Amino acid sequence: MKKIVLTALLFAFFGLTSCKKDNEKSSSHTSNPVVSSNDINFIFIGAALGKIGSGISDIEGNQYKTVVIGTQEWMAENLKTTKYNDGSKITNITESVQWGNDTIGAWCYYSNDATNNTKYGKLYNWYAVSPTKNGGKNVCPAGWHLPTADEWNVLTEYLGGDTIAGNKMKEVGTTSWKITNNKITNASLFTGIPGGVRNNEGNFFEFGTMGTWWTSDEYFAGFAFYNTMQITDSQLTSLFIFEKNGLSVRCLKD
Repeated sequence: MKKIVLTALLFAFFGLTSCKKDNEKSSSHTSNPVVSSNDINFIFIGAALGKIGSGISDIEGNQYKTVVIGTQEWMAENLKTTKYNDGSKITNITESVQWGNDTIGAWCYYSNDATNNTKYGKLYNWYAVSPTKNGGKNVCPAGWHLPTADEWNVLTEYLGGDTIAGNKMKEVGTTSWKITNNKITNASLFTGIPGGVRNNEGNFFEFGTMGTWWTSDEYFAGFAFYNTMQITDSQLTSLFIFEKNGLSVRCLKD
């Protein structure tokens, strides 16, 4: 498992923050458009390390692009469902105090704004996505699952390690990320986007500057592992955070 950095404790107790480098500026790319749709652009720089998968749909009929990276097939879009794959509903919580107090499975749109759903999907607390907390239900489509921390690590190692994997997984350009740089390639075709976070007090942070995705692994009671890409660095970082936080989900094929 990747090294857990001390900043995870700061994230968990004080909310998520983002430090921007004063000398980091936006830049343009000569990019290679591969496949486009209304929701996602598979655009990469240089040689691709992934290939387009067969796609998948969830219980509600939401369609997702997928990508094969090494031996794994990942969703190339964030999860949007409001139901488990057995058809039972996940609770939508909009009110901040209720979000912070409840320990039931819940989802929301970033800023409770439904227009964010098309590209960024929904944010889920860990009670919604963890089978150990939700009664054994699967938030992912049939034949897919919430990836473990080790499965995220397989992806990271395939892309050359956690210090550089983020740049190979981030969406190219500034359509989603507020700034970019010439090291971002999306060579994996993962097309990671900064869907932000809802913290354990129900507040929203980091839209446009941070992408966050749950794993299925608990660190200790009340905290679970997740993976993040931040706007100012090249890493895919493994951290832990309060289970009441709302993060994005990418599913992995069984």
